[in-house]
Amino acid sequence: MTPTKSSNWLLNYIVLGIIWGSSFFFIMLALRTLPPIGIAFWRTAIGAATLAIILVIQKVAVPKSWKQWSLLWVSGLLMSGIPAVLFGYAEQHVSSALASIINASTPVFTVLAILIAFRAEKPKPQVLVGLGVGLIGVFVVLGVWQGFGDNHPLAVGALLLAVTFYGFGSPFVRKFIEPMKLDPKTSVFGQVSTSALTLLPFYLLGPLATGPSSFESVTGMLALGVLGTGLAYILFYRLLATVGSPIASAVTYVTPVVGVAIGVAFLRESISWHEPVGALVILIGAAVAQGRLNRFLVRK
Repeated sequence: MTPTKSSNWLLNYIVLGIIWGSSFFFIMLALRTLPPIGIAFWRTAIGAATLAIILVIQKVAVPKSWKQWSLLWVSGLLMSGIPAVLFGYAEQHVSSALASIINASTPVFTVLAILIAFRAEKPKPQVLVGLGVGLIGVFVVLGVWQGFGDNHPLAVGALLLAVTFYGFGSPFVRKFIEPMKLDPKTSVFGQVSTSALTLLPFYLLGPLATGPSSFESVTGMLALGVLGTGLAYILFYRLLATVGSPIASAVTYVTPVVGVAIGVAFLRESISWHEPVGALVILIGAAVAQGRLNRFLVRK
């Protein structure tokens, strides 16, 4: 890797971590005006519109077969549509800091999903150990010894369900979407546009707004759509192409730090001692499962 490429991927990595880490703050801002399903719809719709403009400018073709579109639709619901609704619902009752910490457990739930539905070979011991450590970290974050504390049980359930969908979405994309050899921007456009179309009728059945529009809520919604759903995925796929999935997926280690810092600084949220401790345990578990700590755990 040349110095130029190294500096470019590092910049993309940092920017992506900041964008995705701040998404939980933007959800809180958008909730001042929109219901959870409204946030999910506008987030995917604005993201699709952003990508559509880029596709037109760059003259990139879109898929033409119904099979490709159907697979993109499923992956979009797993990776964008359904989790967006669940995070929006949860953040009505829990802090953005907690949401960002639980989101950091995505690699752990990805391992669990692979073991359940996408297993192609016998899992290595380190994978099972990492999964166990990561799940213990989730329990520590939630403070299970004191029930759910001040957190609404359904909101906690929504957060865990959201990262479960992410967990199944990643291997689904690798198994069914990547073999299509589509341009990454085309792939993401297909996923978020079909999610927006699916969410639209459900959004129209309920209240279109839950509060008056404000500069903060509109800004939060635009940031979620343009940055968090549109441009962020372009940066992510650039990272995948430059440094591969091990380093690219490690951006999950950055997002909870950013999410907690923004929640405490701008929303005046408070965190309990067990939340950052649990987050550290989650990240250690994910690192073990992904083999990132092998050189420290195995003597040469």
